[in-house]
Amino acid sequence: MTGSNILIADLTAKARTAARHLAGVDDAAKTAALTRAAQALRDGMADILAANAKDVDAAVAAGISPAMLDRLKLDEARVASMASAVEVVATLADPVGQIIDTRARPNGLLMERVRVPVGVLGIIYESRPNVTADAGALGLRSGNAVILRGGSEAVYSNRAIHAAMVQGITQAGLPADVIQLVPTQDRAVVGDMLRAQGAIDMIIPRGGKSLVARVQDEARVPVLAHLDGICHSYVHKDADPDMAQAIVVNAKMRRTGICGATETVLIDQDYPAPAALITALIDAGCEVRADDVLMELDARTVSADAQDWDTEYLDSVISACVVSGLDAAMDHIARHGSHHTDAIITQNAVAAARFLAEVDSAIVMHNASTQFADGGEFGLGAEIGIATGRLHARGPVALEGLTTYKWIVRGQGQTRP
Repeated sequence: MTGSNILIADLTAKARTAARHLAGVDDAAKTAALTRAAQALRDGMADILAANAKDVDAAVAAGISPAMLDRLKLDEARVASMASAVEVVATLADPVGQIIDTRARPNGLLMERVRVPVGVLGIIYESRPNVTADAGALGLRSGNAVILRGGSEAVYSNRAIHAAMVQGITQAGLPADVIQLVPTQDRAVVGDMLRAQGAIDMIIPRGGKSLVARVQDEARVPVLAHLDGICHSYVHKDADPDMAQAIVVNAKMRRTGICGATETVLIDQDYPAPAALITALIDAGCEVRADDVLMELDARTVSADAQDWDTEYLDSVISACVVSGLDAAMDHIARHGSHHTDAIITQNAVAAARFLAEVDSAIVMHNASTQFADGGEFGLGAEIGIATGRLHARGPVALEGLTTYKWIVRGQGQTRP
């Protein structure tokens, strides 16, 4: 075995033991552990910010993209928000042990389908140091042991956040191995995690397209992920112009580096105020890459090419085009979307109902900004990510998405004839 093989074997063995320990821990103990972890994040703010400053300096020197830098950088408000998110998870209902359904059979057998933890989760992520706290909290609350492998650009931040989380959970009497951080940036470790079938029960990647593509291509362990966030906002002909303008500018510009940011705006050919919409985006600091029709409305637009419709910019750039109606908009989304989040802006209830029913995305919205594609905004607490696949979990993945179920059968001596 190589050194990385041995390391992953050791981490997964410890995680499996910790997961069995968690199976016998009650709700109050998990709540106490997360509450202490949140306080430890606040108490360790100076250390976390100092560690993050080292990461940011190195990232700037390496020429990291503005979107990645935004995800990496922490300040007092973001650390406080991180701690608050952990506290929110502590207050959420524990999904473990919930009875999903019950069946009493004619032969007297009582059958219950009950939520249980997935087991050992492997989280592979880039840039976002908040994932260290979010994933640790969600894993613990849902009864799973977590192995975290963060990116090299956030190595010092991740270590400081992990140390605070472990301090809190151990003070509450839970084992440190409930949340483990891979102690090396050796890239071979990622491959070993992806091949750890039977030792890791589910892999969750959070990062850029190349990371997620590699995980999906190489994993022998089930994967919960999304590849791109190519989100659309469709301005229907019956949209209220003031509402449409406010929603689209927010959907693109509130925070351009998140996966729920709108990357393409589709404008109905009969919408009455397209010029004002394009102008509002440009005035907000957004580059608009437009089709020929929209380019005539504002000289500051840039000509879109075929690649733009399939691009996740994660920046102050949006592609924009005119569509002939609802069906054309949905066809465009089907061709170019990533099944993440898509929205319609309209006062027409019939058009909205068709869009919500027929657009095949994990999240579909009516008269709302795509920036709401976030577990916290869904009332789920901290999220582990957005899943765009069809199996197990879809959309913002929080506590329930980190559980599976088993059947419990109770009898009084029945034998099968």
